[in-house]
Order: sequence, then C-alpha cells, then structure tokens
Amino acid sequence: MMTYWRDEREIKKVLRRLSRQRVRMILQPGNAWFVERAVMSDESAQTALRTCHLRGWAEPIDHRAIPNMEVSDEGDLPTNPISINPVYRLTDSGWNAIHNTHSWIVSTFAVALVTLFATVLGVMMQR
Repeated sequence: MMTYWRDEREIKKVLRRLSRQRVRMILQPGNAWFVERAVMSDESAQTALRTCHLRGWAEPIDHRAIPNMEVSDEGDLPTNPISINPVYRLTDSGWNAIHNTHSWIVSTFAVALVTLFATVLGVMMQR
C-alpha cells in the first residue's frame, strides 16, 4: 500500500514540474526549443508522464518525438547521444489535479448539503 502512495506522490511531483517548464529561447537553425526547467527524461519521469497522459492530465503537444538533451551548468552541449521524447503540456484537468480543485468542490458541496438539511430540520422543528 505504501508503494501506491509513493507512486502517486511521484506522479504529482512530475505534474508540478511539468507546470513549471517554459521555453526560454528558440535556437536557430532548426527552430530548436530551449526549455528551462524541463522534466527530466529518466525512466520514472517518463512513466509518470504517460500515467498523467492516461488520466487526461497531460497530453503530447505534437505526436512527433522531439530530440532533447541536458545542457551543463556552464552551457556546454553534452557528448552523450540525444534522446527522443514527446513534449507534454498540461490540460485543464492537470491544473485542477495540481490545485486539488476536485476536493474543494466536493467539500463545498458536502457543507452546503449539511446546511440545507439543518435548515430544513430547523424549519420542521418550529412548526
């Protein structure tokens, strides 16, 4: 059971990292995107992104795979081969999952329902 919650926490963490990424510049030639704070392309992150896609929280921007690589802190290009992965974007459901909008709506509905029952009970008791 603990593995389930750990996995869910990792999925939400990747979803939050996905919300923070941004295109810093477009490099020429070839219109290559320089994405700042990009989601790392390790195995667990790719699994979490595919789970988010399955749940409708994220979707690929383009069905073609985009070449990507990690630049060092000094700005040097890596010597290792470039990996090919899709670029994902958040959907409205993904933003709602990040901000826990569903739980707020359910709790607000529950409070409203209890208030309605208390009001009806109060009116019935006065008659």
